[in-house]
Amino acid sequence: MNITSITKAMRWMRSHKKLVLFVIIMILIGVLASCVGSDSAGATMAVGMLIAGVEDGQHVVDGPLTTDLTREGSPNLLLNEIDQQIVKIRPMSTPIDQISRYGGSKHSGSMVVDYYSVDTKLTKTKLTTAVSESNPETGDDTPTLVITTGNNEIFDPTDTILVQNTPGYEADGTTESSQDLVLYVLDRDINGVTVMAVNGPTINGVKGCFPEISTGTTLVRMGRAASELDVQSPQFESLPKKSRNLCQIFKMQVEQSTLQRLSNKEVGWTMSDQEEAAVYDMRMGMEKSFLFGAARQLWDATKKEYVYFTGGIWNQAGKEYYLEASAELDESKMVELMRDAFTGNTGSKRKILIGGSRLISKICKLDYTRVITAGQHVSKWGIDFTELRSKFGCLYVLLSEVFDEVGMSNEGIVIDPEYIQKYTHIPFSTEQLNLKKSGVRNVDALVMTEASCLVLRYPKAHMRITSR
Repeated sequence: MNITSITKAMRWMRSHKKLVLFVIIMILIGVLASCVGSDSAGATMAVGMLIAGVEDGQHVVDGPLTTDLTREGSPNLLLNEIDQQIVKIRPMSTPIDQISRYGGSKHSGSMVVDYYSVDTKLTKTKLTTAVSESNPETGDDTPTLVITTGNNEIFDPTDTILVQNTPGYEADGTTESSQDLVLYVLDRDINGVTVMAVNGPTINGVKGCFPEISTGTTLVRMGRAASELDVQSPQFESLPKKSRNLCQIFKMQVEQSTLQRLSNKEVGWTMSDQEEAAVYDMRMGMEKSFLFGAARQLWDATKKEYVYFTGGIWNQAGKEYYLEASAELDESKMVELMRDAFTGNTGSKRKILIGGSRLISKICKLDYTRVITAGQHVSKWGIDFTELRSKFGCLYVLLSEVFDEVGMSNEGIVIDPEYIQKYTHIPFSTEQLNLKKSGVRNVDALVMTEASCLVLRYPKAHMRITSR
């Protein structure tokens, strides 16, 4: 273009200023619209969406595959961190370990755990020397009697005692009552327990005499009875009992060679899959140790150090119920089992029964009535239980194949989840081992570690079910 043409064009633009300005504005609007459109398209592509396939599969359109879309379309594809996954991997197979993790763990500053538990004072004993019927003379004072029992120390002055299966008397002293005989404790010394009869018979005009009481009669300690001017009462003190358990170091190592990782595979078997399988095997081993382990400390001459072994809760349980292996479980026996599980302690009214396959099979064959009913399935601590209800309390029942593996398919254990405590010296952790740089071998290695133990804080609230 020559100078003359440029000069003519400039003259034309000066003479048509409004037209030129309109064209420029329209061009700018077009450019801005195209930019906005491309940004919107880019935003749509970044979001993406899922659509169903022919066989209900999931497909991504209008965007890339992201972690959010993956979790929405295939929730189990992405694995969580292993320390979170440990409470999710097959919890039905390791109920004891699972419950202890959900209940919270106390940190232990040592591999040796000393703990204290307070028991309840005994409430029952047996009469060791028979009592003959009183034979007072007319005008005698209200008789007293020194009795000897299998455990005199559980009685204190002002205690009252219920004499089981020995009838007391009505107020007239001549008519037997439907109520059992009640005694009042005056004193206790080396000779025995000095008592008076609260509702005893009247003989020769003397009230509060003693009827005949046979040897072996059960005596139940009841509440104390003070007089109007009494200010003090016999002291009551209790001391906690010290027990000990040892933390055991549980370890599991997973390795994968570099060539194995780089090789093509028919299915997607990765290091994460191996970790999941290793955690399951580790938890199964811990479950058996937490149940049946023996608390010991052994010297390993090869390693030149001590190895600690944790004690299981099976032998920590303070009660035991015998159930014959060859006998079927009927309603009356189940009632007795639940009575023993829920009475004689101050535990909660919801407990867990974990047992072997034969024991659970017997429970499944029961004809449930209004006395014992099978409730709905209950989900607690990440585990699905079957609920059994009775007037004594509720049992959450679960099969544990660990009992079958150790040859105890007829056995089980009733535990109170309120009184099971886990102590952890080393919390569950994972550590990458760099065996390549150290020149050991050309592998990717991961080691999982936990040092812990379980204790039953109130042994009487837990019960073993045995068949031998």
